[in-house]
Amino acid sequence: MTLKVAIIGSKGRMGQTLLSIANENDATVVIEKDVGDPLTKGLETADVIIDFSFHKVTPEVARKAAELNIPIVLGTTGHSESEKEVIIEASKSIPIVWAGNYSVGVSLLFYLTEMAAGVLGNAYDPEILEFHHRHKKDAPSGTALNLAESIQAADGFKSAKLQNARSGESGERSREEIALHAIRGGEIVGEHTVFFIGENDRIELTHKASDRGIFASGAYRAAHWVKNQNPGVYSMRDVLGFKSK
Repeated sequence: MTLKVAIIGSKGRMGQTLLSIANENDATVVIEKDVGDPLTKGLETADVIIDFSFHKVTPEVARKAAELNIPIVLGTTGHSESEKEVIIEASKSIPIVWAGNYSVGVSLLFYLTEMAAGVLGNAYDPEILEFHHRHKKDAPSGTALNLAESIQAADGFKSAKLQNARSGESGERSREEIALHAIRGGEIVGEHTVFFIGENDRIELTHKASDRGIFASGAYRAAHWVKNQNPGVYSMRDVLGFKSK
């Protein structure tokens, strides 16, 4: 049966992409709302809400979705702690897929990053570099933060702290850090590289996106999946069935 979806942030880059490929992903968009549009009407007709608006909008979306008992696929990033609390509270009533990146390839990158961190251990220094278009409002990206979490999931890095780039006399690099570096410019869709730098060699894991369609297709895949889940917060790893080591 065709999935009925509500798209929040419909006039944004991802929103427009979601609209353009809905039919080929067995979905029908029954309601479109841009940032700032009231959420009082129309959402109740949807099976799933897909939110790619802005982090400040997300709490209202989460509250309304919980009230209407509609699952969410959440693609906004850069949330404050108070905004995250609202999302977590809503997840007690409805299932939410919450990911910084909906690309299947990037989800595989998360998985491979955790595996590499577990095999290499902290004899290797992890650094993360990400590129995005000049319009992106947050840094580091949600994907970069998720990659750092993938590293922290490995035994050798559980106590590692995040370091946002470096400036001035930052001192020697600690074994207890994961550095994140953000580059913004032009119309880059998104590129992420995880470096594991050893004394005599370097491992690089890279994903480069050339079309936003990969993120939209992943979001629809998550939407079809989340419709049948119990309340809680899920990741693309859950959607794709990847298992932690």
